[in-house]
Amino acid sequence: MRIPIVAANWKMHKTIPEARAYLKRLIELAGQDPGVEVVVIPSFTALPAAAALLAPTPLGLGAQDARPESAGAYTGAVSVAQVADLGVRYVLCGHSERRKLFGEDDALVGRKVRATLHHGLAPILCVGETLDERKGGRAWAVVERQLGEALASVGDPDGLVIAYEPVWAIGTGVAAQPPAAQAMAARIRGWLRKRFGSRGEAIRIQYGGSVRPDNAREFLSLPDVDGALVGGASLDPDAFWAIVRAARG
Repeated sequence: MRIPIVAANWKMHKTIPEARAYLKRLIELAGQDPGVEVVVIPSFTALPAAAALLAPTPLGLGAQDARPESAGAYTGAVSVAQVADLGVRYVLCGHSERRKLFGEDDALVGRKVRATLHHGLAPILCVGETLDERKGGRAWAVVERQLGEALASVGDPDGLVIAYEPVWAIGTGVAAQPPAAQAMAARIRGWLRKRFGSRGEAIRIQYGGSVRPDNAREFLSLPDVDGALVGGASLDPDAFWAIVRAARG
């Protein structure tokens, strides 16, 4: 049985005091048994403070990005090994904003996925098509390419999470229609079964893209959607908790 996973991607938001205040409220709401796997993914500056607060709780911690190299002359970058030191469990790999704004291609995303797994962490691999690609009938071809290149040389997918994020729905307030999200999630599930056999059935698939408290249940009740990667709506702990409660059923 796949345990739902709901993750809060704060992107470039919150100072350290703001992060502490948010997390104290979320911990209060979650108690000792949130009922689903909850992951908070703050910016790098807040990771140490978040790690200290979350360590004694059932809530998980993620990093928004990490370089695949263990060390080297990469000014401004942070490696998977370095975020692992902080108690991070998850690493976002290939978020559409990293692809678009920072020029990350499928090959680099694949290296990040492999490095994350190599260090014993769990990658959240983000895949999704643009509006032009969807209108042109290429949505599945794009997602299939992203999956194939990122996971080409992955032998053991233990811990891997896939986040399907239609690029045109991220930050726009316009979510995909639930039937379209389910159709894509089902195709991803079929691809994972073909690639990894029975282990592919256990890989969790999140939906991301304008998930809010008022529409979360529509997505989280879909048979092949096992959680949500939440952006803007995750910046308020009460709103994010409402989405977590929707995942609890």
